[in-house]
Amino acid sequence: MATKPASSLLWLKLVAAAVVLVVAYIAIANYLKPVAKVETAFSGEAVDAKPGSVAVQEEYSMQMKSEIAGRVLNTNYNLKVGNYIKQGDVLVQLDTGDVEIEIDQAKSELAAAKQRMELGSAVTYSLESARSDFKNTERMFNMGQISDSDYQKSKRVVETLEQQLALEKVTKQLDLDTDEANLRKLERQKEKMTIEAPFEGEVSYVLAHPGDLIDQGSPIVTLITTNRLVVAKISEEDFADIKKGQKVVVIFLPYHEWRYNGFVTQILPTADPETQRHLVYLNITDIPSEKLIPGITGEVTIQTGEHQAKAIVPRRALLNDNVYVVKDGKVELRAVKKGFVWLTGAEITDGLEPGEQVIVEDLDSFRDGDSVKVQELPSDALAKKK
Repeated sequence: MATKPASSLLWLKLVAAAVVLVVAYIAIANYLKPVAKVETAFSGEAVDAKPGSVAVQEEYSMQMKSEIAGRVLNTNYNLKVGNYIKQGDVLVQLDTGDVEIEIDQAKSELAAAKQRMELGSAVTYSLESARSDFKNTERMFNMGQISDSDYQKSKRVVETLEQQLALEKVTKQLDLDTDEANLRKLERQKEKMTIEAPFEGEVSYVLAHPGDLIDQGSPIVTLITTNRLVVAKISEEDFADIKKGQKVVVIFLPYHEWRYNGFVTQILPTADPETQRHLVYLNITDIPSEKLIPGITGEVTIQTGEHQAKAIVPRRALLNDNVYVVKDGKVELRAVKKGFVWLTGAEITDGLEPGEQVIVEDLDSFRDGDSVKVQELPSDALAKKK
């Protein structure tokens, strides 16, 4: 049996080794290619949206102050930052011991004043006697038995006693009214020493603690309402198109992966004099109330119009007026013309066709002409995460 020459075998081995090296090189090169995460441009409804910033704030807050000086008791003390408070809940109870002593004394004085009123006046008896004497004097005067001076003297005695009795009644009534007013004042003072919440809310700041001796007008606690306001700030150039009822999409920084929907409820007619940005109030309809924490911020787009667009891409695919298109494993930096741009998407009016793939992540990692592996992501240009 014939055998192949040694040179032929060697040649076959070299060819096989070269093929292995080429395959290995191609595999390694392909393995080392960067991964481009892309989304596919599609036709759909483009949204004309005006951007702005948002912040959550309480509807209003109140720093409560004591109208009465006193010592804070541990009884009914309900002040702790974050506590939920119902309207009418006792926040602070001041020591009422001293005012209760004054109330007891005022009650005694009022009872004595009422008793004096009931007993009447000794002048009443003197007046009755004087009136009887005057009747006799008047009868004798009419008969010509006494002089005019004696008649006038008897008459003046009656008038003087009548006036004295009237003054006594006025004085006693004044004393009674004064005692009643003093008692009401002390009881009102005692009521003010029980400090209640004027509205439903939360404790945000505490300034008085059990054992503290506070003065009249001393701050005790700051309460904030449970109602929250979502306030958007819109630039002057975008403000003219904003109207009540327009749809909004909001992203709050602490919950940046979620997009919340709502609508415009109120537009203030004036701008902030410092920033020239206009305030717009929003109602966010699909966010749990406990997530609306005063002080958190975010972004908003307010939908002012819409139309059908030939090509839509995610907003994050934009690199100024360019996009990175991936075709046949190659990156192409392509200039495009934008139409409507909103929070999550952008309309491309020229330079891109539906079905073409654009890079949506790590744009600064790619250059025109790069060879890449493609990882296609589901398009979220119009998605509304909740």
